[in-house]
Amino acid sequence: MLHIRLVCVGKLKERYFADAAKEYIKRLSGSCKIEVDEVAEGKLPLNPSAAEIESALLSEAAAIESRLLKGGSVVALCIEGEQVDSRAVARLLEEAMASGRPKMTFVIGSSHGLHESIKKRAGMRLSMSRMTFPHQLARIMLLEQIYRGFNMMEGGKYHK
Repeated sequence: MLHIRLVCVGKLKERYFADAAKEYIKRLSGSCKIEVDEVAEGKLPLNPSAAEIESALLSEAAAIESRLLKGGSVVALCIEGEQVDSRAVARLLEEAMASGRPKMTFVIGSSHGLHESIKKRAGMRLSMSRMTFPHQLARIMLLEQIYRGFNMMEGGKYHK
């Protein structure tokens, strides 16, 4: 069984996002072992300098690094990542299960993104879209795509 961990910078603040995440995690529980690990967002002033942002990203990167699944693949969600369709997400999950290392960590950074060290560590950089989404919504969208991917692999009717 595939073990998936989402490492997310920041917490889901709105209840409707938390409820949506909980629902997708429940739906996925029969297809994989899935967990969400939240790390604290670096503290920044109202108008941070580039150096302050870099420092915050570096502290977030240290927290992220310690939560990556050992021996598994890493997918970093970032704006410069590859845009793929839902079938490609299903293939990514299939490949991870067949790899002999059935562990994957998806990483979602803060509103300032991810430190370059995390992006370099990732085997894949993934972009949801060229549009900008709140990071809380990106988490729900990712969970939905993982659910859709498993449903496609299992021949379910969710994906039309």
